[in-house]
Amino acid sequence: MSVRFSSMSAIEVLDSRGRPTLYVHAGLSDGRTIRSGVPSGASTGSREAVELRDHDETRYGGLGVQRAVAHVNGPIAEAVTGRSFASLDQVDDTLRDLDGTADKSRLGANAVVGVSMAAAQGFAVDAGQPLWRWLTPAGVVPRLPVPHFNVVNGGVHAPNALDFQEFMIAPIGAPSLPEAVRAGAEVYRQLRSALTERHLATGLGDEGGFAPEIDRPEDVLALLTDAINAAGYTAGRDGVAIALDPAASEFHRGGRYQVAGESLSSDDLIERYTQMITDFPVWSIEDGLGETDTAGWQKLTAILGDRVQLVGDDNFVTNPALIASAVRAGIGNAALIKVNQIGTVSETLDALGVCRQAGYGAMISHRSGETDDTFIADLAVGSGCGQIKSGAPARGERVAKYNRLLEIAAAAAQLPFGLPSGSH
Repeated sequence: MSVRFSSMSAIEVLDSRGRPTLYVHAGLSDGRTIRSGVPSGASTGSREAVELRDHDETRYGGLGVQRAVAHVNGPIAEAVTGRSFASLDQVDDTLRDLDGTADKSRLGANAVVGVSMAAAQGFAVDAGQPLWRWLTPAGVVPRLPVPHFNVVNGGVHAPNALDFQEFMIAPIGAPSLPEAVRAGAEVYRQLRSALTERHLATGLGDEGGFAPEIDRPEDVLALLTDAINAAGYTAGRDGVAIALDPAASEFHRGGRYQVAGESLSSDDLIERYTQMITDFPVWSIEDGLGETDTAGWQKLTAILGDRVQLVGDDNFVTNPALIASAVRAGIGNAALIKVNQIGTVSETLDALGVCRQAGYGAMISHRSGETDDTFIADLAVGSGCGQIKSGAPARGERVAKYNRLLEIAAAAAQLPFGLPSGSH
């Protein structure tokens, strides 16, 4: 089987933050068309694939993506249209060779990833399969993932004083995906009521979570635990647990961590996490330490790795080689997976393969700047990783992913739901 693209083009559109991004349109030889929307991050690792911006201050404050659009419409289109491709690897190899850099900075990872995502959909359409099925590697059991709803935003995602970036609720104990989505929506509604009763702001951050004027992370954890219980659920792994993404690189300065006005060492912050896990139903911590704090990460993993999931993001950046290096170094026990961090779908699948081989968990993730594209929902199912985060159960670009999962659940009722066995 091979796929031939009759056209490949891009246009500049807006993401969920009102910043430019790309829609990529691919035409198949039989006349069908496919569209992919390119996400964009705010909290980014230093070794991510490079998003190409125009830096023309007269347009969108320099954030335009006309150069990336031109690369899709020009050299990329010339390289991929009219050719037959036997595999997605072949398409992605062509894109990487055309770019010629290690970080996709010449053509732009935003241009490359949009074409790669469109190509993957093209192969699925050509095979007559739903995207999630086509993305499932040999020997892997696809499964419906536990949604991790970002219900309180801080850090670079919100204009409040909260240093930790994301507080998520994870209905791990739900019996099915629809019930997990219901739990997320009901706890979110209860949380809004609790904030209103306390005269705290219910404005939303970039990912749809509330952004109240709270600065201590423990206060948010207490608020969430109360909201889970008040909504009629059990706070914990048997019901609705809590996951954190402090995004510690953002408040790691001069070898210290600045949290709610306190200056903490790595040991201090690890001790604080240990207390949080003891006091609250926290099951997962992402980017608990800065991406350059290797010794701290090793200590964090040694102390808490058998109690909770420790997810690398800024330090792993969906890079198979970096994840493999972290495994050897005893850093973390899970990886966050973002397709645009590495820049192609095939490399993303390779990163997931490294996690499976090492016994590491994996969580598929959106970005703070999103479109209505639902690619990551299918990727979460096909990868069998059992976890996805796509923001709050609110805002169209976030809910689109959860609604796609509900569609998959309805169409493929035989799929298992939840974390794979052996998850931390």
